[in-house]
Amino acid sequence: MHDPATLLATIEGRIDQTCRIANRPRGDVTLIAISKTQPAETITPLLKAGQRVFGENRVQEAQGKWPALRDQWPDTQLHLVGQLQSNKADDAVALFDAIHSFDRPSLVTALARAMDKAGRQVPCFVQVDIGAESQKGGCPIAELPALIAGAREADIPLAGLMCVPPFGIEPAPFFALLDKLAGDHGLPGRSMGMSGDFETAIMLGATHVRVGTALFGERD
Repeated sequence: MHDPATLLATIEGRIDQTCRIANRPRGDVTLIAISKTQPAETITPLLKAGQRVFGENRVQEAQGKWPALRDQWPDTQLHLVGQLQSNKADDAVALFDAIHSFDRPSLVTALARAMDKAGRQVPCFVQVDIGAESQKGGCPIAELPALIAGAREADIPLAGLMCVPPFGIEPAPFFALLDKLAGDHGLPGRSMGMSGDFETAIMLGATHVRVGTALFGERD
């Protein structure tokens, strides 16, 4: 079992190298350490090693562990990468610095209201159902233009698009499609790529890679 600082340095090295091959500045790619299900004591070594952007799946779980961690590391950014229920919009806007799972019209209303109430604009990535897998969540590609238009009308800041390609299939075509869709809609961010395929994602335009297992080991 490697210590987290070593694992972080390895991942950073791989991102650096891939950015060089892709002829992209290293600053173009944000590493999000996916800390869902991880207790504070396994997150702390990464914070000590300099990692400052983390991803959580559940609002409630994040509320339980991050306020105390952020007291110590106030410059930490927290991204919500899991499904968001409309009734949790207020809590999500209060806690997170970005939301990657904006995927349906009901969230337009809920998030616009929550941001208005909090006086806080939280950048959102539209999660796209890139492999037409209804069980996964994500906006169907055909409905993407309407959702983006609705978000812009409601003054929800859009950071880009996000996807989770189908498991067990070569991810490159899905990453390429997300990159094209983001370009077509004039959106700068592409949240794509995880522990097993983040290098491929960077080659195809990823701006945010979501790495959990490669930093923390397999989850129980």
